[in-house]
Amino acid sequence: MNEMSPNDALREVLAAAPRLTSLLPETPVRQSMALSRSSGCEAWLKLENLQVTGSFKIRGAFNKLLSLPQPRPPVVAASTGNHALAMAHASRSLGCACTLVMPSSASPYKIAALRKYDVQLRLLPADEVAAETEARQTATAQGHVFVSPYNDPAVIGGQGTTGLELIRQVPNLDAILVSVGGGGLISGIAAICKAVSPRTRIVGCSPSASPVMHESINAGRIIARSTQPTLSDGTAGGIEPGAITYPLCQSLVDEWLLVSEEQIARAIKLLFDEEALTVEGAAGVAAGALLSYPERFSQKRVAVVLCGGNVRPT
Repeated sequence: MNEMSPNDALREVLAAAPRLTSLLPETPVRQSMALSRSSGCEAWLKLENLQVTGSFKIRGAFNKLLSLPQPRPPVVAASTGNHALAMAHASRSLGCACTLVMPSSASPYKIAALRKYDVQLRLLPADEVAAETEARQTATAQGHVFVSPYNDPAVIGGQGTTGLELIRQVPNLDAILVSVGGGGLISGIAAICKAVSPRTRIVGCSPSASPVMHESINAGRIIARSTQPTLSDGTAGGIEPGAITYPLCQSLVDEWLLVSEEQIARAIKLLFDEEALTVEGAAGVAAGALLSYPERFSQKRVAVVLCGGNVRPT
């Protein structure tokens, strides 16, 4: 896949915004007294856990499908859950057939939610990268369109509308904390934020158990790394070779932080107990980073993107 520049990503975000306005209402922000108190900063939450299908992924899914010619061809996607839910919803809304390939280890809660949609669901005894490879091969063999959860300009553009809303809702931010798996969300957010508010630091947050983008940035190349089980299933797994998100993360992300499973769990519990918010592990990574490194953000105005809420309350 051709490399994507920050200006290319910015254009994609700006093109996505008017497409999505009539389909997706703006998600709210609110100040978190609990996180502000725990970290000594002014902490704001971007509530993508309240988004349609329960995560930011619906933005990229809708934007990609809207970019396809009509009549829209059948699509194929691979996912650990949230991208699959987004593709199922968007394809139903826009009237195109959809096949979803997932690791059988994906969240049972998300698999059960997917079975409510009229999609072809294939579960593989493999990891996320293998599922993506299988989905690409299926799309090629059947003449369908593969939709990556992160490695696609239109997907990055859709995800970046999260940042476009955020910097309008909470101006003069010192930092934005974003959970990172394949890097689609942070690439889109960083592209728009660096253009509009260059002083705002973009902070990539990864679980210590699955820090593939973090370690790839440190290595100066995309690396293959085995990962451990993590509460943050939405950011788990590898990055495919040649991913366009990698150079975007290299050039646009200011800082990278690792978060332990204990801090992810602490963040999920704090948000549930004190903010009445149900968030999944991936959202707990960004919130957990604020709890883990309070000295970095003391007296700052900080936003945490709560990227998803697809988890059983129990």
